[in-house]
Amino acid sequence: MKLEDIVSSATRATRDGFGEGLLELGKQNPKVVALTADLLESLQMHHFKNAFPERFFQVGIAEANMIGIAAGLAIGGKIPFTGTFANFSTGRVYDQIRQSVAYSHKNVKICASHAGLTLGEDGATHQILEDIGMMRMLPGMVVINPCDANQTKAATMAIADYYGPVYLRFGRPAWPVFTPADQKFEIGKALMLAEGSDVSIFATGHLVWTAIEAAKELAAEGISCEVINIHTIKPLDETAILDSVSKTKAVVVAEEHQRNGGLGDAIANLLVHNLPVPIEYVGVKDSFGESGKPVELLEKYGLGKKDILWAVKDAIERK
Repeated sequence: MKLEDIVSSATRATRDGFGEGLLELGKQNPKVVALTADLLESLQMHHFKNAFPERFFQVGIAEANMIGIAAGLAIGGKIPFTGTFANFSTGRVYDQIRQSVAYSHKNVKICASHAGLTLGEDGATHQILEDIGMMRMLPGMVVINPCDANQTKAATMAIADYYGPVYLRFGRPAWPVFTPADQKFEIGKALMLAEGSDVSIFATGHLVWTAIEAAKELAAEGISCEVINIHTIKPLDETAILDSVSKTKAVVVAEEHQRNGGLGDAIANLLVHNLPVPIEYVGVKDSFGESGKPVELLEKYGLGKKDILWAVKDAIERK
């Protein structure tokens, strides 16, 4: 695909895609059940509740209990989807996830909305930027971070067919929609969005669109960027990454997460053992967020288009 062919058809929150995917799953698979911790409409789970009230559980502000109930439902053969903010889906219940879900490889889908800085006005206490690192360190945990509403819907439906624990991360703000509505989501398979020769940009979540915008601007300057959507952070598509980097010999990783522990570290670990090249991170530099408008926060904390532009030029210069 060419960069100029990648255009946004609308703006919708990735959490909308989750709600639609969960509802569709409810129609297709009677084993799917849903639980939320007092955040029904924030996660767009009311569609599922209205259609399948007997398969929906409102546990209240008791996230640890929610994970325990989900583990029990999984033992009983159900496919539970838990839903709350990313901060409460990980930091508040990490012990329960580790002990009751990951350790015994239970078939629980941990669905986390309002992740990253783009949560916005709720501020640092809710803007978790460590969750990808926390979850990818758990043995056997799949970690998925889709880029738009369509891909989030497809991912939501795909993880029901995978047996084992999954962490699905998505967000609050309206965001450009640019992937197909009828796409097939394959866990662990990176998506080449545009081929290039000078640098590989690996992006995840909201920053995939930002990477596309940056690559278009760089193309006008004569810099050829290969843009790859890493929607699955674990398991990582090592073959796709190494194939790209063997061609470009320079890397930029863009993610709405701390630089520590996220996609950047996962790719750096792969490259240092196989193909050492210059790598630049576009991510939060060891700090908490603050209250503000989503796009303004991304700019302030170094996750904007200009930051990808600088990172690309720095990585190329170091070749």
